[in-house]
Amino acid sequence: QVQLVESGGGLVQPGGSLRLSCAASGSILRIDAMGWHRQAPGKQREPVATILSGGITNYADSVKGRFTISRDNAKNTVYLQMNSLKPEDTAVYYCFTLVSLNYYWGQGTQVTVSS
Repeated sequence: QVQLVESGGGLVQPGGSLRLSCAASGSILRIDAMGWHRQAPGKQREPVATILSGGITNYADSVKGRFTISRDNAKNTVYLQMNSLKPEDTAVYYCFTLVSLNYYWGQGTQVTVSS
């Protein structure tokens, strides 16, 4: 079993920045990917950013140039640096990891962008 613990959400003004963290622990032999999805009120969950084991990254078009995903392999931790935040970025952000072909999800952290 793998557990994910997220942190870093909160309230920020438009144009501001936040950094999310997600640490994985448990029975981890190999992490194939880590990343973030988000779900805004009344909308479906959508992918935000993914980082593969080799360091390749992928971003949703809506966050390209503003968000940066990174990973500390030694700590099994993934980060999401979010800059130039917009009200439409308001959502619950969920961390995920792909371990030995199984997906695991965090509990979610709220990000609210509002003046």
